[in-house]
This record gives sequence, structure tokens and C-alpha cells, in this order.
Amino acid sequence: MRRTAAGPVGVLLLTATIGWTAMEPSNARVWQTEQQLMPRAAFDGDLVTVHNVRNFRWGPGTHVRPSWESRTYDMTGLSSVWYVLTPFSRDRRGPAHAFVSFGFDDGSHVAISVEARREAGEKYSILRGVLKRFEIMYVIGDERDLIQLRVLNGDDVHVYPMRASQAGMRSLFVDMLTRANDLYEQPEFYGTMRNNSTTNLLRHVNTVTDRPIRYGWRILLPGHSDEIAHDRGLIDTTLPLDSARTRFLINDRALRATRGEDYSRIIRTVD
Repeated sequence: MRRTAAGPVGVLLLTATIGWTAMEPSNARVWQTEQQLMPRAAFDGDLVTVHNVRNFRWGPGTHVRPSWESRTYDMTGLSSVWYVLTPFSRDRRGPAHAFVSFGFDDGSHVAISVEARREAGEKYSILRGVLKRFEIMYVIGDERDLIQLRVLNGDDVHVYPMRASQAGMRSLFVDMLTRANDLYEQPEFYGTMRNNSTTNLLRHVNTVTDRPIRYGWRILLPGHSDEIAHDRGLIDTTLPLDSARTRFLINDRALRATRGEDYSRIIRTVD
């Protein structure tokens, strides 16, 4: 009986394995509204024009005003880089989303978020991310769009100032835009363990740091990733970590700034 049962089970496992390995990523699917367009960047010396910059305006409930734009950035004006961390739970810091925002001399900001690209009606899950159910994309957008979406969802949002030279900021910015271009041309599957938001950020950061950060449990559970940044002195603060988390929690200021024009300045201004 055991031998008889083993045959069909083995065939099923082999068939599933072949099917899984034969799956190919694609950029041609019916995507969620906010992930419909892939960004791409065109470099011209110190200038870079990014097409499909997302600039949605999010309102209460399901209200949203979609907008996609082309914007040109002068990289000589890069003046700051910020690490944005959004834990999914206030009780457990492990699961989280992280992205970065770049500031310019004129006060403008552009955010870059590595995300699991979901088809219309799909919901994210860790297991589906393991099973090649999502592609990966870089969302490049207006800072207000990417941050306010998470604030209105009720998630805590920490916006940490990072220590970096102008050359380091530029190198990081270019590296991330180049990766976005690569994914525009050649899609990849999102991977919960090795090809997600924080592992991609880790690779980018390690191109500009003197001491590379190793992959470990605080990367796998990115709600703790600010501990690494704080331990390494990458966050531009003298505060202990708990105080820094409170200082750079921007939710209350972001909610007050929903109708304000100077959003990026307001969320960074402590009362």
C-alpha cells in the first residue's frame, strides 16, 4: 500500500515542482490601481527625468485621486535622505514596510518604495510572496502620496534623517533608479525571504557604506531595522532609540498637514 500511494504522490510533487520552476514573471497583468505603471528614469548628466512618478491624493475610506507625472531632478541639489519605517503592529515590531525619501535644496522630496506588485483584487501575504504570486516593482512617488497612504491606513510612520554625504546620497539615488529601470525592462518575482523591500534596500545601502550590513533576523523582520541603523550611527540623532522612535513618529503632524501645501516641512517640524 505504501508503494502504491508513493507513486501518485511523487508524480504530484514532481508536477508541482516543474510547474513552479516554469513560472515566468511578467509586467503585463491587470494591476492594482496604485501599481499600474512602472517607473523609468532617463539620465542626462546631473539631471534625471523620472517617468510615471506617482502622485495620488488619498482621502478617507476608498477615496483616491490618481495622478502619474514625469518629473526632472537635479542631482546636484540632493540635500538629504530619509529612512521611512512603518511597522504593521504596535504590539509586535517585526513585520513592517520600509522605504527611502530623498530631499532636494528646493524643498521637494521624492520617495522610492520597493513593493510586491499585486494584481487587481490581490492581497499581500507572506506565503503568497514565497510562492511566486507577486512581481516586484519600485514605486517612485511624491513623498506625500507614499507616506499619507500609510498614515490614513492607521500605521505608525517613522521618518528618520540619515547621515550621508552628498556623494553617497547621489550614488544611492542613482543605484535605486537604475534598479527600477532594470525591472522595467526585465520583470522579477517578489520573494518574501530574499527579494523584498528591505533586502533590496540593504543591497543599495551596502553599495555606499564602509561597513556592509549583513542579512539577518532584523532584516527579515524589518520592524527592527531601525535598531541596526541606530547601532551603526546611520540615523542622524544623538537620542537613544526609544526616544528617536517617538521623535520621528510623524502621524499626528501628517494628519494636520493633509490640506497643507508644505507637507514635507510640516511632518518634520516638531511642535
